[in-house]
Amino acid sequence: MINILKYLFLPPLFNIILIFLGLLLIYRFKKTGMALCSFGLASLLLLSLPITSYLLLRPLETAHPLQEKQMEEVQAVVVLGGGRDYTAPEYGWKHGPSDATLKRLAYGAYVAHQAKVPILVSGGRVHGEEHSEAFLMARALQNIFGIQTVWLEEESRTTRENAQYSTATLQAENIDLIALVSQAWHLPRAMGEFQNHSVTVIAAPTAFISPPPPGVMGWIPRTYHLQQSTIALHEYMGLVVYRLTSHR
Repeated sequence: MINILKYLFLPPLFNIILIFLGLLLIYRFKKTGMALCSFGLASLLLLSLPITSYLLLRPLETAHPLQEKQMEEVQAVVVLGGGRDYTAPEYGWKHGPSDATLKRLAYGAYVAHQAKVPILVSGGRVHGEEHSEAFLMARALQNIFGIQTVWLEEESRTTRENAQYSTATLQAENIDLIALVSQAWHLPRAMGEFQNHSVTVIAAPTAFISPPPPGVMGWIPRTYHLQQSTIALHEYMGLVVYRLTSHR
């Protein structure tokens, strides 16, 4: 239910609601209706610009790339699930990791190989699917990257639960220093959640946002950049919720 409600405050649904309300009001309250329609359309256009999505996502990328010296210190790599694809026939799978998750797995496999440490994958069944995200991730690590997963955390459905259940597994294995792999824009929130538990976390960011194309192309609206802006706004909302509900 919470997952559904949050989309009411994110584009494009939030913009559509504003425009719809504006159209309902426009005949009786013309100025109010016009204002709602104009704001809904203008903000939708603005959020679709490459320059906007970059300016929203870039401040979230506070973690520096993992250094070789840091790799020598970590005892394990933790890769967070980032969604699934419900059709992956090219691999002979019914479900597979999403593109975002595959980027995390690729970097997690690289770090685990360089550091020569075990890897934990974290992700449950958000919609009651047959296999957990962690299962899909472990299979991809084995079949695509040739990496054997040591631990699967299959119960979590949120970043907070990723941290809660993963650290419980790590503590049982006497591991207290990990490299945490996720998109650079996701790590501020993820790091905060993991640092609430008795484990030392080193950020291992990947998939940094690219600057907008130069010239006029940076100002042409595209659906991809609307999606990126939505991701950024979702992360800002998540950071607010984290700070309000953190038990540190």
